[in-house]
Amino acid sequence: PVLGPQPSASNSEGDILFLLDSSGSVSYYEFSRVKEFMWDLVQPFAFGPKDVQTSIIHISTMPTMEFPFDRYLSSGTLQQAIRDTRQLMGDTNTGKALSYAKELFFSDEAGARPEVPKVLVWVTDGFSTDDISEPMQLLKDMGVTVFIVSTGRGNYLELSAAASQPPEKHLHFVDVDDLPIITKELRDAILDVIRANRLHAGDITSSSFRLMWPKLLSQETGYYTLEYAPIDDLARKRTKQVSGAHTSLTLSNLAPETTYEVVLIPESNVHYFSPQTTRVTTLADEISPAQVLISESGPHSFHVSWAPMLDSVISYQILYGPLPGNSVKLLEVDGKHNSTVVENLAPNTTYLVTVTAVYNSGKEKSLSAKACTQEEGSKVRHLRFEDMGPNALKASWDSADGKVLGYRVRCRRQTGPSSVISVSPQIHSVLLTDLASGTTNKVCVKPMYKNQPGKGLCRMVYMQPATEAQGYKHRQRP
Repeated sequence: PVLGPQPSASNSEGDILFLLDSSGSVSYYEFSRVKEFMWDLVQPFAFGPKDVQTSIIHISTMPTMEFPFDRYLSSGTLQQAIRDTRQLMGDTNTGKALSYAKELFFSDEAGARPEVPKVLVWVTDGFSTDDISEPMQLLKDMGVTVFIVSTGRGNYLELSAAASQPPEKHLHFVDVDDLPIITKELRDAILDVIRANRLHAGDITSSSFRLMWPKLLSQETGYYTLEYAPIDDLARKRTKQVSGAHTSLTLSNLAPETTYEVVLIPESNVHYFSPQTTRVTTLADEISPAQVLISESGPHSFHVSWAPMLDSVISYQILYGPLPGNSVKLLEVDGKHNSTVVENLAPNTTYLVTVTAVYNSGKEKSLSAKACTQEEGSKVRHLRFEDMGPNALKASWDSADGKVLGYRVRCRRQTGPSSVISVSPQIHSVLLTDLASGTTNKVCVKPMYKNQPGKGLCRMVYMQPATEAQGYKHRQRP
C-alpha cells in the first residue's frame, strides 16, 4: 500500500539507459507492461542536466535509440515519450545492442554526461540470438552498473554473470504481470548508485534534517566544513565542522517551511575536492502526521503508526472503514503516543485509515493511507534446503494459500551482503550462493499478494567448514 508521502528521489545525478527487448519474441501485451514498469521505476526522479537523464535502446535486428539522454528533461514529457515507444519486432540481437549502449553512454551526441554514474537496466525475456558476455563485460569495465530484470525463465548462470555483482542485488526474475513487486526494491538499488557521489538530505522535519555525503576523506586526511543558510537570507550563514571520518550530520534548530542552501567543503591535505551543494526545505510546523505507516498486518488486525510527533498535538483520532463502503469506526489516542493497534477486522479486506492530529490551537490535520488485512493462512510452509556445493544451497518451499503474485526470498549472511530475490508464483525454489563455510545464515521466504506481503517463514542455515564433510544443517528460529 502507498503509505503517506513517498521519499524524494531528488538530489540524484546519473544517466539511466533502458535496454528494451523490442524483438518479435516479445508479445504486444508484455511490451506494454514493461513500458509501464519503466515509467513507474523512474517516476519519482527529478530530471534535468544536473539531475537524472534517461534514454532507451531497442533490442532488435539492429539496435535503435528511441531518444537521447538530454531530450526529455521533465516528468511529463518523459512519461509521454515512454508511452509513445513502439515495438520494432525483428531478431533479439542483444550483444549488438550492448555494444551500441557502450557508445551511447559516453557520447556527447547522445546527451550523456562525463563524470556522472551510469546505470543500465536490461529488461529481457531471457533469450538472445548473439553473445552478450564480451560487450557486457566491456560496459562493466567502464564503470556502468548493470541491473537485469528477466521476465522469462532465462539462464541463471549466464544472467548472474552478466549483471553487476552481487547478482542478488542486481538480478531479478519475475513474471511480467508481477513487475510492480520489484519496482521499489530496484529503484532503491539504482538510487544507491546515483546518489553515491552527491550531498543529499533525509529525515526532514519542521526543524531539522540529516545531511549525507560520500566518503571522500578519512580521519587522517582532512575534515569537512558545512555552511548553511536560508536562501532568502544568506547573510544568516552558519558553519559546522566535522572530522573526515564523518559521512552524515544532522542540522537542527531550523525554521519551518524554509529552504536552506547547504554547501559541503571537503578540506583535504592530500587532494582537492570540489564543494557540493544542495537545497533542502523544512516541513511546515503543524504538519503532523506527515507519514502514516501500516505494519504487522494479520487477518483480523494491523498496527498503525505515524510521524512526526509534536508537543502541540493534544490527541489523535483514527478513523477506519472497509473499501468500498461507508461504515466507519473511531479510535482516540493520547497526543503523547504515535501508534495503536486496530482489531476485530475482516480478513482479506482493504481499509481506509485516516489519522487526524488535534492541536492546542484547535486546528486539525489529517492524512490517510490504505491498509489491507491478510488472507487466512497466507503464509509459506515447509522451508527446506539442499546442498549445492561448498558455498551454495537450494532453498525450496511449499506454496502459500490464496492468489500469490510472487515470493520474496531474503538471505542475511553472517559474512557478506544480504540479498533479496523475487520470483514468480510458479517458482518454489532459488539458488543461494556466496555462503561462506563455517557461517550461520538466515533465510526468509515471504509470499507477495496484491495488497501486501503475507507471513514469511525463516530458517537458520549452517554451512559446514570446508574441512568437514559437505552438507548442511538448519534449525528453526527460536
